[in-house]
Amino acid sequence: MADTSQLNSGVAERYASSLFELALEAGSVAETGKDLDSLQAMLDESTDLKRLVESPVFTAEDQTKALVALAGKAGLGALVTNFLKVVAGNRRLFALQGMIRSYRVIAARHRGEVSAEVTSAHALSPAQESELKAALKGVTGKDVTVNVTVDPSILGGLIVKVGSRQIDTSLRTKLSTLKLALKEVG
Repeated sequence: MADTSQLNSGVAERYASSLFELALEAGSVAETGKDLDSLQAMLDESTDLKRLVESPVFTAEDQTKALVALAGKAGLGALVTNFLKVVAGNRRLFALQGMIRSYRVIAARHRGEVSAEVTSAHALSPAQESELKAALKGVTGKDVTVNVTVDPSILGGLIVKVGSRQIDTSLRTKLSTLKLALKEVG
């Protein structure tokens, strides 16, 4: 049986690629990205919205109506609103957050940038974010777009994913490694 994360990833990449092509054709790549960032922020802030998007209990019609109303209130553009209608109608909302991430990666690649997914225990200050971008630019040789996710469960440090590489300096991982080493000693 196929791994569901790979299935979600494939679905997300195909939809994101289609949305990017439409945005490129319309000359609204940046505006579409901003709309998707706003949508992601709403998903991060609302457990009810996240449940509506991820739960198969709701009908496609209910999901579509709710998302169109939300898009209207949030002032999202027609392209993203229509995209949400298609995604909801095709029962693919479970992969919406992956679609947003994939769109960011595709748009960054189009601008000649590399996209980095960063998980931090707390929000990064603008100074910390620019320092991180500079360090990643030194490693990759390209401008880096940083998408930061806050996850207090990592306790401290960062988890940085750039392409297929991952650097995990989180305190949680270090403590787990130490715990394992102590078990082997004792």
